[in-house]
Amino acid sequence: MRILLVEDEPAVVSVISRGLTESGYEVSVAPDGLLGLEMSRSNDFSLIILDVMLPGMNGIEVCRQIRAEKNGTPILMLTALSTIDNVVMGLDSGADDYLTKPYKFQELEARIRSLVRRQGNGVQAMAAPRSANILRLGDLSLNTDTRQASRNNRIFTLTATEYRLLEYLLSNPRKVLSRADILEHVWGIDFNMNTKVVDVYVNYLRKKINKESEPEMIHTIVGHGYMLKENLTDEDQ
Repeated sequence: MRILLVEDEPAVVSVISRGLTESGYEVSVAPDGLLGLEMSRSNDFSLIILDVMLPGMNGIEVCRQIRAEKNGTPILMLTALSTIDNVVMGLDSGADDYLTKPYKFQELEARIRSLVRRQGNGVQAMAAPRSANILRLGDLSLNTDTRQASRNNRIFTLTATEYRLLEYLLSNPRKVLSRADILEHVWGIDFNMNTKVVDVYVNYLRKKINKESEPEMIHTIVGHGYMLKENLTDEDQ
């Protein structure tokens, strides 16, 4: 599996390259954002590891440009900025996952395996025949072919992360989903992480789903997680 590492710190490059090579990966390195973007265009990589703070063009802009060019290669973003706003900014730019510095190499490998596994599952799902392309609950629907969402015939656009979140919720209606469950299925993360990311994206989605007097559909189940349901009863809480 070929990995593109876009990182300008020689010590970090040495550790990651050596470790991944020993694990059987083929690693190509770009020391700045502009070269990383060019290499992503001219080569077929299985995964891109992208630092945020880069000379030439920062990682956020590189990621946005890669996605604007319809390149769906999984992107793992490395950042020393661990605040929730910075994390969300990275995910909103099109990254599939993020890892804050400092981190253990074993965690980096785990994230890589998770992203590759999720990518493989996505390819299989696309190849499999599907009898229906609409997920629906009440007046809320999601077309999984066009990735277009609507409520009461009002169409609204979703980011890639918002789409995955809504797809997971609509695939599990009327079920209590923990934040850990959502992290695992939406971001492909199967170990403990900062679950505030889930809260942020649930709020993003709520603002798009609920307009004016439309009733709430994504309900907070205190101490447990979230539930997608038309109306919440006392028994659900």
